[in-house]
Amino acid sequence: MRHRKGTPISGWLNVDKPVGPSSSAVVGRLKRGFGAAKVGHGGTLDPLASGVLPIAFGEATKVIGFVVDAAKLYRFTVRWGEARTTDDAEGAVLETSPHRPSAAAIAAALPRFTGAIEQVPPCFSAIKLDGKRAYALARAGAPVAPAPRRVEVHELRLIGQPDPDQAVLEVGCGKGTYVRSLARDLAVALGTVGHVAALRRLAVGRFRAETAIKLDLLIELGHSAAALERLLPILTPLADIPAVAVTGAEAELIRNGQAVPAVGLGRPGPSNPFREGDVVSVTAGEIPVAMARIDSGQLRPVRVFNL
Repeated sequence: MRHRKGTPISGWLNVDKPVGPSSSAVVGRLKRGFGAAKVGHGGTLDPLASGVLPIAFGEATKVIGFVVDAAKLYRFTVRWGEARTTDDAEGAVLETSPHRPSAAAIAAALPRFTGAIEQVPPCFSAIKLDGKRAYALARAGAPVAPAPRRVEVHELRLIGQPDPDQAVLEVGCGKGTYVRSLARDLAVALGTVGHVAALRRLAVGRFRAETAIKLDLLIELGHSAAALERLLPILTPLADIPAVAVTGAEAELIRNGQAVPAVGLGRPGPSNPFREGDVVSVTAGEIPVAMARIDSGQLRPVRVFNL
C-alpha cells in the first residue's frame, strides 16, 4: 500500500490570502511549510483577490465539499467606465464609457441583482466547456460562450463611493456566484461598463476575516507547535449540521463501512426527528467518526475519518 509522504496533520486553518498567489499556490506553500501529507482548500480565490481561504489538512479534506457549498461574503470595488476581457483589473480593456452612475442610481439598481438571478460566468473562469477550462480556451484565443446559470444573491449593498470612477459594495451569495459577472452586469444595467478593481472575501460559512491568519505569519511559523495550535477541529465548518453521538462499538462498525441503527438518545426519533436523506456528523465522545446519511432508519457512513 502506498503511503503519502509527510506528517499526518488533520484540521483547518482560516488563512487570510494576500493578493498575488493563487489558491493552489497557497496550498503548496502550506503543505511544504507544515510538512503535511495532504492539504486542500475550501473555495478558490483569484490571484487578484484577498481574504478568507479555508485550508484543510488531512482528514478535514473529506468535508471540503461542505465548505465549498457554504454562503460567502465579499467586499468589492467596481471601476466604472472600462470593460475588460477578464472582468477584473488583470485583463485588457475591451470597451470604455464616459458615464458614471450616481450613488442613488446604484442603490436603485441593486434589488434587480438580489435573490435567484441568471448569471453568465466570465470567459476567463474555471468552468469547463467541452472538457476544457474556459480560461484556457480564452487564453488560446478560442471563442468562449459560457451558458447562463442560476445563482443566489442573499444581499447586495452599496458601502461607498471613493470617487466618481469607483463604488465599493458588499455581497452575500451562494455557491457558484461570480462577483466579476455581478460587477459587469451591474455596470451595464447602469448604462455604462465596468470591472472588479479589488476583491476581498470576508467570510466562507463560519470562517471569518476577523479571525483569519496572515499567510506570511503561517509560513514563518512553519511546522511548529505555535503553528499547529492555530489548527481548528475537523468539524469546525459543520456546526450547522446535526451531530449524532454513537458508542465506541458502533463507531468501529461505522469506521468499517457498516450502518448502525439510528435510534436512541440524540438520534432520530419522535422527540428528535431527522428527515430521510439528512446528512449528519457522527462522533464518539470528542472524536469525529464519519459523515453519515439517514437511510431507512440507519446511520449509513458517507465519509469515514481515519483518526
